[in-house]
Amino acid sequence: MKTNPVLLAMLLLPLVVATAPAAPGAGPRWLEWNAGLKQAAASHRPVLVDVYTDWCGWCKRMDRDVYARPEIRDLLAQRFVTVKLDAESSDPATYEGREQNGRALAARFRVSGYPTTVFLRENGEHMVNVPGYVPADRFILLLRYIGDGHLERGESFEAFVRDAAAAPKSR
Repeated sequence: MKTNPVLLAMLLLPLVVATAPAAPGAGPRWLEWNAGLKQAAASHRPVLVDVYTDWCGWCKRMDRDVYARPEIRDLLAQRFVTVKLDAESSDPATYEGREQNGRALAARFRVSGYPTTVFLRENGEHMVNVPGYVPADRFILLLRYIGDGHLERGESFEAFVRDAAAAPKSR
């Protein structure tokens, strides 16, 4: 039996599109360090810093499977200033009045694995590190916990998750 190449292409196209990675730029609007901290101060929003390396497979997965999701992208755009920080970069960055680089900043925040998500207050003050890959459903809870001020009010993440699970779902 002879295969029609046009028919084969038409049959395979939906499969290729469905399994293709998210298009570049499908994630949040990432800023570099200095611009991000400046925007956070002006907008009075906390900063989410994605600390990564180019060789980190889990970092790439976080970009593809978590940051590219529309509900996460929207929540980040509404509540946070988003910064990408290459932990091996020698690009200049200013923090606490000192000129540093990506490597020094990662060390300053005691990042020891990748990815690590660092949250800063609007004034740049460190709030918390979240090490490792975080699945999207858990990451949304984390963004709401920090973005809605639960951490600042001293509520534990466990209590927040428990209360979120008990809350009636809106339709």
